[in-house]
Amino acid sequence: MTPAAAHRTYTLLGPDGQLCRSGTPGTLGGHRRGRLYGRLDCPSALRAIARGHYAEHRVFFPDQATAIAAGHRPCAVCLPDEYARWKTTRESSSASS
Repeated sequence: MTPAAAHRTYTLLGPDGQLCRSGTPGTLGGHRRGRLYGRLDCPSALRAIARGHYAEHRVFFPDQATAIAAGHRPCAVCLPDEYARWKTTRESSSASS
């Protein structure tokens, strides 16, 4: 590891929705305005990044629990099982209201 890599820091979104610095890169990427998160290799996110404008609202999370705590939902494209659970939970909460 190079000396520069040993001191690299990453900006992640914390569970409180605030940006924080970390010595460990995020494992999930998200979109701040869309309030969703997914894998770093998500085809939908990569297409959006290639079209431009998405990157300025891109955020990163250390893990799924932090993304959820920050109020983001799973991506339907790259996390279909998590998205289905989220949608079912959301619909059942709306029905009981």
